[in-house]
Amino acid sequence: MVQVDSSGESVPERRARVGELVRGLGGADLVVLPELWAVGYFAFDAYAEGAEPFEGPSVSDARSWARELGAWVHLGSFVEMDAGRLFNTAVLLSPEGEVAHVYRKIHVFGYRSREAELLTPGDELPVADTSFGRVAATTCYDLRFPELWRGLVDGGAQIAIVPAAWPAARREHWRLFTSCRAVEEQVLLIGCNAAGAELGGHSRVVDPWGAVLAEAGTEAGVTWCDVDPAVVERARAEFPVLADRRTDLTFQGADV
Repeated sequence: MVQVDSSGESVPERRARVGELVRGLGGADLVVLPELWAVGYFAFDAYAEGAEPFEGPSVSDARSWARELGAWVHLGSFVEMDAGRLFNTAVLLSPEGEVAHVYRKIHVFGYRSREAELLTPGDELPVADTSFGRVAATTCYDLRFPELWRGLVDGGAQIAIVPAAWPAARREHWRLFTSCRAVEEQVLLIGCNAAGAELGGHSRVVDPWGAVLAEAGTEAGVTWCDVDPAVVERARAEFPVLADRRTDLTFQGADV
């Protein structure tokens, strides 16, 4: 996980710095970046100017990094321009540099933020096959919506990657929700949060039992973690809570 600080430099400078950092991560099987790290989450006035087509510099750079490292690279998310609309788009690249998974953030944030004003919400929950299991993604604010997460599991997800720009003011919510979603959905959760002014850091990896396998601090940098993806199958077999779900019920409001 690469915890990026998006303050104090131009976008080209940041791209160059992060690219050099990622290229130095030889030996990694998976590299994960945070949400909107290139333009900077809070740089709302720069979203339109910094928006890219899908095959723009973000995906192009990530293709190159993945091929050079021979690793899976989740580029975090970028502001995508498509047919005149802007999306908060996250992408996973295979070690061959091929696009394996694309997720457009479904719950765009409106509380003291212009994201919901500027960006169009996505409407799909894809799941992708990888060499280490079935992978899905959500982005930041999506953590607060358990029905979305249950949809990922219904789609076969075993691993969930969560790029984020979660604020420091609600850091404990970030820690709570990343642990909660990992346990309730019995997934291996990899959450990469941004660092810097107003942002909370504390990127973390949580297994299906709620064990925190790695957690960063508040500074920018790289956090390494060795994980066994088979922990998901073992947890679901030993404690089959998902199999005990009741899906045959219809709940109605009380009469008043």
